[in-house]
Amino acid sequence: MNVAIFPGSFDPPTNGHMDIIERAAKIYDRLIVAVLRNTAKKYMFSDQQRVEMLEKACEGIDNVEVASFEGLLVDFARERGSRIILRGLRAVTDFEYEFTMALMNRKLAPEIETVFIVTSAENQFISSSSIKEIAHFGGPVEDMVPKPVASILRKR
Repeated sequence: MNVAIFPGSFDPPTNGHMDIIERAAKIYDRLIVAVLRNTAKKYMFSDQQRVEMLEKACEGIDNVEVASFEGLLVDFARERGSRIILRGLRAVTDFEYEFTMALMNRKLAPEIETVFIVTSAENQFISSSSIKEIAHFGGPVEDMVPKPVASILRKR
């Protein structure tokens, strides 16, 4: 079975994330969307809230599982039987950071490959941080996040 891990903070999940998830679900037998728990980082939503938002957004995509993890990504991948780490790229500026992380993960776990998927053009400008800022000021985010996420952002 071909299992891929798509890690991220997903704070909050965006249509860019969903674009990668939907396309990757067509490529891999199983896709695990892995929500990072990092106690040193300040999130708008708890890890449980981020998992729940992604689960709602991924309803109907049968081969997608959402889980949270803490620690090294390569350890989580090994625990889940995955040899593929999937990363999304929005722009060339993402590549340098992602490339460095891919090399570090390869050093730690040579058996695990990193695969990059470029998000669709209509989602390249969307980031979780910009969504949080727009929502904070009451701006419209409905076209940039999954419907369940939009309603949660409006309530916040």
